[in-house]
Amino acid sequence: MSKRLKIALFVIVGVLLADQLIKIYIKTHFALGDEHVFFSWFRIHFTENPGMAFGLEFGGFLGKLALSVFRIGAAIFGIYYLRQIILKKYHIGYVAAIAFIFAGAVGNILDSMFYGIFFNESYGEPSHFFPVEGGYAGFLHGKVVDMFYFPIIEGHFPNWFPIWGGEEFMFFRPIFNLADASISTGVIIILLFQKKFFAENKLAETPKEESIPQPETKAE
Repeated sequence: MSKRLKIALFVIVGVLLADQLIKIYIKTHFALGDEHVFFSWFRIHFTENPGMAFGLEFGGFLGKLALSVFRIGAAIFGIYYLRQIILKKYHIGYVAAIAFIFAGAVGNILDSMFYGIFFNESYGEPSHFFPVEGGYAGFLHGKVVDMFYFPIIEGHFPNWFPIWGGEEFMFFRPIFNLADASISTGVIIILLFQKKFFAENKLAETPKEESIPQPETKAE
């Protein structure tokens, strides 16, 4: 097993295992909307994302199904792409970055695929794993579990500020999960080190010039 494959597997298995353990714990110990404040800027706030990023819906039942199928297709392509960059011996850092992105995507896909079957709703009390009455949704219609909330800076825009003058602002407002963080980590790594990654890959793929044999000269 190559070093690149070992690193990719380590990242994928590690992220998926940690992501799912955290989500299952939150789902079975928190009611929807529950929040534990550790510091003013670090909170665990249980919410669920029914569709795309930032909780956006996607066309009801059929839209959710289409989104889930698209995610699965993207994950299958991710397996193919990851295999190709490992075989072509791309920079180890680039392989790790793609593995982070792939693991994060699969982590959220698992929620959509199975959480509607495995859990009941979390309204008013924590969910039960494999409830007797059945889950809250069918296959591919589960909700993504989010919990990390970092409102580091809260305040108001100055009145002179364009468009949002006087309005409240918060950084960082979105609530996310470990899978989301894994995707962001992979993207940030690529943005920071793309020149190094792709310069090395281009150099490795450039064929070496073949030496042209010179004709022998006879000694006079």
